[in-house]
Amino acid sequence: MTIHARGPIAAINDFVVKFANVNGSGSASANELFARSILRMGVPVSPRNIFPSNIQGLPTWYEVRVTEQGWLGRRGGVDMLVAMNPQTCRRRGRRT
Repeated sequence: MTIHARGPIAAINDFVVKFANVNGSGSASANELFARSILRMGVPVSPRNIFPSNIQGLPTWYEVRVTEQGWLGRRGGVDMLVAMNPQTCRRRGRRT
């Protein structure tokens, strides 16, 4: 499956990265590590776990808003999607 980019990221230090994975795969630790690494570089982040289901094996998403201004709320759209398997790639976080 091929996903085409919508264009380049238009801003620096103001973008959203969404990780798509399956629940119960241990991805929560890796996702948190990504957010902490950006924060340790001095750029504020606002991470969110999105669990539409607590059933193991169903899709789950982790969204990180990286913003120089320190915004805490979510914003519309995703600048980069990191899909870890075909199931979550097809769904693309449509529930969020």
